[in-house]
Amino acid sequence: MDSTRVTEHPTSHERRQPSAARPTAPADPRGALLRTPEPGPQGSPGLPAQGRPAEAPASSGAAGPPADGQPPKGTRTAATGTPAPTGGQGPSAPPGGRGPDASGSEHSQPSAAQPDQHRPRPAPEGIPVQSGGETSAAQSGKERRKGMGPAPGTPMPMRRDGDRLRFVGAATRRIARGIDLDEIVMGLCRATVPTFSDAILVYLRDPLPVGDERPTGPVVLRLRRTDRIPEDRDTEGFLLPALQPEPDLGITAELCTVRPGGALNEVLRGVRPVFADAPAARAALPELIGDELTVPGGQRAILAPLRGRRRVIGAALFLRRPDRPAFEADDLLVAAQLATHSALGIDKAVLYGREAYIADELQRTMLPETLPRPTGVRLASRYLPAAETARVGGDWYDAIPLPGSRVALVVGDVMGHSMTSAAIMGQLRTTAQTLAGLDLPPQEVLHHLDEQAQRLGTDRMATCLYAVYDPVSHRITIANAGHPPPVLLHLGGRAEVLRVPPGAPIGVGGVDFEAVELDAPAGATLLLYTDGLVESRLRDVWTGIEQLREKLAATAQLTGADHPPPLEALCDEVLDMLGPGDRDDDIALLAARFDGIAPSDVAFWHLDPEDSAPGKARRLARKALARWDMEDLTDSVELLVSEVVTNAVRYASRPVTLRLLRTDVLRCEVGDDVPQLPRLRQARATDEGGRGLYLVNRLARRWGATRLSTGKVVWFELNRN
Repeated sequence: MDSTRVTEHPTSHERRQPSAARPTAPADPRGALLRTPEPGPQGSPGLPAQGRPAEAPASSGAAGPPADGQPPKGTRTAATGTPAPTGGQGPSAPPGGRGPDASGSEHSQPSAAQPDQHRPRPAPEGIPVQSGGETSAAQSGKERRKGMGPAPGTPMPMRRDGDRLRFVGAATRRIARGIDLDEIVMGLCRATVPTFSDAILVYLRDPLPVGDERPTGPVVLRLRRTDRIPEDRDTEGFLLPALQPEPDLGITAELCTVRPGGALNEVLRGVRPVFADAPAARAALPELIGDELTVPGGQRAILAPLRGRRRVIGAALFLRRPDRPAFEADDLLVAAQLATHSALGIDKAVLYGREAYIADELQRTMLPETLPRPTGVRLASRYLPAAETARVGGDWYDAIPLPGSRVALVVGDVMGHSMTSAAIMGQLRTTAQTLAGLDLPPQEVLHHLDEQAQRLGTDRMATCLYAVYDPVSHRITIANAGHPPPVLLHLGGRAEVLRVPPGAPIGVGGVDFEAVELDAPAGATLLLYTDGLVESRLRDVWTGIEQLREKLAATAQLTGADHPPPLEALCDEVLDMLGPGDRDDDIALLAARFDGIAPSDVAFWHLDPEDSAPGKARRLARKALARWDMEDLTDSVELLVSEVVTNAVRYASRPVTLRLLRTDVLRCEVGDDVPQLPRLRQARATDEGGRGLYLVNRLARRWGATRLSTGKVVWFELNRN
């Protein structure tokens, strides 16, 4: 049963009869007219006459009303279910209730020579009237609640204006329930077939214009969806197109180019629905559906343009089989209402889809596409929006490689879930990356982020946690700005919430931030997250943090004390702790597994800034490579170390540092106290210098230079053979 069904009440001035008193009519294979019941047998109450007070009472055999034309109070009527002749016909009248002289419409008023007999109300919304008293009424109610339409051969509905109004109301509600394009088009098809038409074809522009866009190319219509009443055979030689309820648009979609000045273009510009037998429609339909398909003759097809807010975006073709009653003039108004509501819904769905696409792309571009692979640490991340309908927010995470094989881990949360929040998040993330490149301490980075947030606006608030991990010293430095504290999962399975000073959120201004330095043992996992993971309407933030700690400890027990859980699987397990009511905010998650660099894989020296420093650097590098069984790299390392150290001691005033790191690659780092970064340039044939970085660029796997607060570091990497 559809939970969104709205009970509809009749709009006519006539009072609804009880179920036992409703007249019934046999099923007419042509779906023709509703018929009036015969008067009941003698002694059984009949239907009161519904004529005007001045008219004569109903024929004998039924209990008539008083002389004043009003039925007595408290009188209950019942129908026998036997069809009665209309227009003075006898029992031998031909099927359909019309005699040889019955040329009037079924809606025509009775003549003065005939008594105005009661005309029963047709069943609303396409539910045919069945015999059987209360049982039939109950079955009809069940069918109506299930949304079942009439079977082939049953009378068509909407023989009165009130029925049309009720149908339009129900159809527009069904169309309005759709959110995306496909739901709206499907709602139009399901609402009209079979109640209003036997088949429908919906064409939309390809591509659909968005907002104020002005398409430059020709107008092209694509068959978006079709629907029809299934049948097993042709009907009187007319075959509806072989339509499928769920067509494969990639295979069965048809294109139609609207020619400027053509018949179809004129119909679409006219906006109003037209019958298929109209002169303009007769020329437009072959252009729309092709010459191989035909439509029923007469007024059994309606072509309705679909006009959005600014332009026509498609067309809908309503079809009825030849054995069904043709459309009436009032049905053009019904088709116009359906087309208008559908077109406006499609227009809004396209605008919403474009906005969601822009928001999603904005979010994706502002978050890191891939995480780096710094030395001594493995990373994994997750991002979940608050809802599928709002895929943009202010949560972000980042991992930034720093000089000395260090890495900065950042997670932040800007207040709100709008495009503005995402834009502010992008600016703060860019600022954090720039500050990290300067190798500033974590507390200084948060201080500059606070100043940047104040420059963006007075109400630009955000929380942020900034941490720097050094794989050589196995230490981590953390500064916090109003963010939930991180959780550290040790190798043995113990999970602890790190005690980090909370600090004030970014954007408050006038506050100091404090950094703490903690141990980061090898094999441990640091989990950084936003408050959407631990806080919701069902739990406070500290309860959620405790649940997160317990979840991490329980997950670590599954792999044993000597083996940490896989990083990707650990992130998935953490997100599984969220319940149905816990998704109130965006979630950003960053997990870092500390592998570290063993002391035996590190060689570090201080060199005085003198002319003998390059030679001493070559000897030290040669000894370290011999100790690591990497003599095959000796020649390349000596040459590159000599060039980089020579450039450093030429301008340095303090001792130069030289460090070699053996990981999956061989990394060499040379630091000095000169802040100017070296630049690669092409040396001329007469120049005595300028070729050192050229050699580094040609021989090294990769190289770079990073400015520090006390100078700079020039580094290069070589592949291990």
